[in-house]
Amino acid sequence: MPEIMDGKKLAEEIKAEVRKDVMLLNERGFAVGLAVVLVGDNLASEQYFLAILRSCKAVGITAYKHKFPDSVTINELLNVIHSLNSDERINGILVLLPLPKRINPRRAINSITPEKDVDGLGAISVGRLAAEESTFQLFREEYREAIEECKFMPSLSSFIPCTPFGVIRLLEFYGVELKGKHAVVISKSLAVGKPLSTMLLVKEATVTVCHRETKNLPVITKQADILCTATGQQGLIKGDMVKDGVIIVDIGIKVLPDGRIVGDVDFDSVKDKASLVTPVPGGVGPVTIAMLLENTVKSARRSKFLKSPLMM
Repeated sequence: MPEIMDGKKLAEEIKAEVRKDVMLLNERGFAVGLAVVLVGDNLASEQYFLAILRSCKAVGITAYKHKFPDSVTINELLNVIHSLNSDERINGILVLLPLPKRINPRRAINSITPEKDVDGLGAISVGRLAAEESTFQLFREEYREAIEECKFMPSLSSFIPCTPFGVIRLLEFYGVELKGKHAVVISKSLAVGKPLSTMLLVKEATVTVCHRETKNLPVITKQADILCTATGQQGLIKGDMVKDGVIIVDIGIKVLPDGRIVGDVDFDSVKDKASLVTPVPGGVGPVTIAMLLENTVKSARRSKFLKSPLMM
């Protein structure tokens, strides 16, 4: 049996630190607020929405809920986001995806100011990651002094995407050395695949990206030292597609008609080959939410710093 990478354990450690930071800000007269915007009745988004609200309450962050019917117009949605951008109670804004097909999600996400784009998916945030201007966040301890010395750099006002950053944090939490490893990423999405590939490259892994048009997928997955998959296709990865000792990170999410949540990996068929594997649920998901909260409190600290009388 492989060792299970328990995302809940890491998430609780991150949230414990967030809780301390929130309490410290509260003692100094600053509240921390996260706006969560949900459109429609997508079951997976609804469950994620509720999980975020519970986590906010647990760490002392005030959650500002904005729920809209599927019929909401793009103008109505943009007006709300613009209002949240200027609301000083709000330190972070999260628009849950997917949005109705008639609404361009990039238009909505890009309307969030980078300083409040705590999910790190806006064009400015993604661009700074691609240009390796914000990748210092992947090396928290090594760059702590540099960060303190460069508080006014524009790249410090943006965040890197929570889900892929959560994957990196989870791998490091379990002592996985990324340098020189062959990492195969099955996803080219802007939310997971592309930023995760960039982060793995920054960590000096050799990266192969696969997607729906990839030919002979099993040939490639069998080469992986680390396999990360985020397609939402139940049972896509089976035991005969991986090599012995592989590390598998299942980022895929699918809600079945009976309410069960499953991932991309057929756990029973890979359990005799993998050395480490994430469960679904309970793997990457809890860490993603913890990263979202961590980014929100970072935004609050930055806001407090900029409002300090010493800045006048």
